Formats: sequence, structure tokens, C-alpha cells
Amino acid sequence: MLPVDSMQLGHVKEELLKLTKKEIMAQRSLDRRAEETEQNNSRLSVMAQRGQDRKAEETEEKINSRLSGMAQRGHERRAEETEG
Repeated sequence: MLPVDSMQLGHVKEELLKLTKKEIMAQRSLDRRAEETEQNNSRLSVMAQRGQDRKAEETEEKINSRLSGMAQRGHERRAEETEG
């Protein structure tokens, strides 16, 4: 085995520490991106649900409006029949 002096050993330790720090920073960056993606997906899900709820409300309002119109026309026909 080749002899290794303490200076070389120190350089190797420094390089390992640099690599470890870079790996930690890279992992933190990945974790942040994953968290942001999760938050964005959650927001999109909420927005989609609100859109579906609005559409359901609009559909219900249209149905109620049509039923109201039908009832009104029925009252008008009865009124015409009793007058005429």
C-alpha cells in the first residue's frame, strides 16, 4: 500500500465534505420541488372541485328556472280557461 500523508488525507476529507454538502443541497432542492408540486396539485384539485360545484349549482338553477316557467305557463293557461 502506498504511504499517505496527512495533507493528502485532509484534501480527501475536504472533497468528501464538499460532495456530501452538494448531495444534501440537491436533496433539499428535490424536497422543495416535491412540496411545491404537492401544493400546486392540491390547489388545482380545490379549483376543479369548485368548478364542478359551480356547474352543479348552475344546472340546478336552470332546472329550477325551467320548472318555474312551466308552472307559470300552467297558471296562465288555467287563468285563460277560467276566463274564456
